[in-house]
Amino acid sequence: QLRLVESGGGLVQPGGSLRLSCVASGLGLNYFAFGWFRQAPGKDREGVACLSSSGSNANYGDSVKGRFTISRDNNANTIFLQMNNLRPEDTAVYYCAAQHPDSLRSCSFNDEVSFWGQGTQVTVSS
Repeated sequence: QLRLVESGGGLVQPGGSLRLSCVASGLGLNYFAFGWFRQAPGKDREGVACLSSSGSNANYGDSVKGRFTISRDNNANTIFLQMNNLRPEDTAVYYCAAQHPDSLRSCSFNDEVSFWGQGTQVTVSS
């Protein structure tokens, strides 16, 4: 089993930046792809970014492409989400997820999620 612990959320003004962290622990860590999802009140869960288990490929939701970047530090067992030029519509609870990918070189928001983090709140408001 994996344990995922997110941190880094908070209140930021429009146009600002935040970096979310997800510390993962457990067996088989390098066999998982990792993704970031978010959910705002009254809205469906939305895929934000995912990173293949090899670390060579990333995908982003259309609404965040060009503004967010997902990365992984294998030595620290940590997955990051760098969020720049934040907008009020980015306000949501952000969740880290460990996924079983079909390929070591790809990832998808539809890949099965095995483990979820507890979530961290991001609020973008002036």
